[in-house]
Amino acid sequence: MYEWLVEVHTASPHLFKALITGLLVTTVCSVIGCFIVLKRTSFLADALAHSMLAGVVVGYLFMKLAFGKEAHAPAMLIGSIVSGIITVAMIGFVSRFSRVKEDAVIGIMYTGIFAFGGVLVSLFSQYVHIDLLHFIVGQLIGVSDQDLWMMAIVSVVVLSFIVLMFRSLQLLTFDRVMAASLGMNVILLDYMLTTCTAMVVVTGVQVVGVIQVVGLLIAPAATAYLLCDRLKHMLWVSAMFGWTGFLAGYFLSEAYNVAPGAMIVVTLTAQFLLVFLVAPRYGLLADFQRRLKAIPQQVVEDILGVILRAQGEQCEIRDLVEHTEYKLEPIRKAVYSMVKKEWLCFEGDVISFTAEGRKHARRLLRAHRLWETYLQHLGVAEEELHERAHVLEHLHDEQAVDYLDDKLGHPLTDPHGAAIPEDFEHLVSGEVMTLAILREGHTGEVVSVGHLIVDPVSVGDRVSVGARENDSEIWVVTVEKPDGQFAKHRFNHEEADDISIRLD
Repeated sequence: MYEWLVEVHTASPHLFKALITGLLVTTVCSVIGCFIVLKRTSFLADALAHSMLAGVVVGYLFMKLAFGKEAHAPAMLIGSIVSGIITVAMIGFVSRFSRVKEDAVIGIMYTGIFAFGGVLVSLFSQYVHIDLLHFIVGQLIGVSDQDLWMMAIVSVVVLSFIVLMFRSLQLLTFDRVMAASLGMNVILLDYMLTTCTAMVVVTGVQVVGVIQVVGLLIAPAATAYLLCDRLKHMLWVSAMFGWTGFLAGYFLSEAYNVAPGAMIVVTLTAQFLLVFLVAPRYGLLADFQRRLKAIPQQVVEDILGVILRAQGEQCEIRDLVEHTEYKLEPIRKAVYSMVKKEWLCFEGDVISFTAEGRKHARRLLRAHRLWETYLQHLGVAEEELHERAHVLEHLHDEQAVDYLDDKLGHPLTDPHGAAIPEDFEHLVSGEVMTLAILREGHTGEVVSVGHLIVDPVSVGDRVSVGARENDSEIWVVTVEKPDGQFAKHRFNHEEADDISIRLD
């Protein structure tokens, strides 16, 4: 590698400088672009790239009018950084104190500041000698020694900042609230990251131009994002894609005699599209394959319901086809899928539950019968209860079903007189729960008593739940005191919710 670099430098010093500068700017753009992509501020990076024109012109004019120097790189760099910070500050201020959304504010501010830079160029055209064409498309081959050193310094500063502040930047990127709660100055970190981005944008413009530098910031990072789930891996993968895109794009531009900056970004875009197509977890083909293998949840749940209602909780595939609205193939796929999950088992042609499968089926049945009871309370006609509940039963999130059960007063039967399965998710020995969800035969120890309880029930008492009375609206409990005395108490729903029991 070293001999090849020496040979390139000897044969063409300009090519060597272009390659070194390009690799530097690609590395730093790819790394800092990861934070831009993860924070979803790609449009803000575009705003910084365009608004820097005003900073470049102001820096150029200041050195020209004050000191008589033209194209003073440090002054233009400082002007661009200040311009970027002003842009971000104005976007934040207007977004906070107006009803206009942030994306619209970004579009307004960056185009306004970019246009202001163009106005300055026109007004002071006798002093400003900036090649706007190269500003837009870059001038990789014409990189000077001063530009190379400036890029090297910026790369060292930005990469050092990222290494030293990695933990803080990682927390800021994924959870600003936690970062602030830990005492981090998130506003200062935001402005430091913005400053680094502005420095990278200014120096990157010399390589690929103001428009393509946004692609250099975003494309490698977005490509790495499709392959990585951890930030530290994403950083070096992004840099790798940046290097390969730059080198391939540069040599293609030489082969086809086109602008290097444009070809580099085209190559980076092609890399992204290729990875988007073939990425093993987040790629288009992987997603298509998952969709082919996916089995609708409703099919699974309807099959579980049919087996649960079958005689002996056993049936054959032809019975599933007969009692559902699905064809043979999706039912067969769903059954084989549940066999792999160990929800169902085959014995010859007979399908039956495993313990886990029966648990899922009972959860579905509980949701169905609770929805029927709820619909009856709403006044739905009895002949429509089953069909409507069949649609709603697929909304069986445990919290939602528990809420429905509590609002209905923990009913024991549905409108057709069938028993509603108990809340087996929470009825676990040793767990604390309210008396209201317990049923006949449950026993436990009282661990807390609310202010609604007027009967003499105390912490430490032993309770045994009996059959409910008054259409299941009254809980009947036999209480055993520590001294061995027994008493029977009755509670309504609200009172039963006010007593907590540790289940035996």
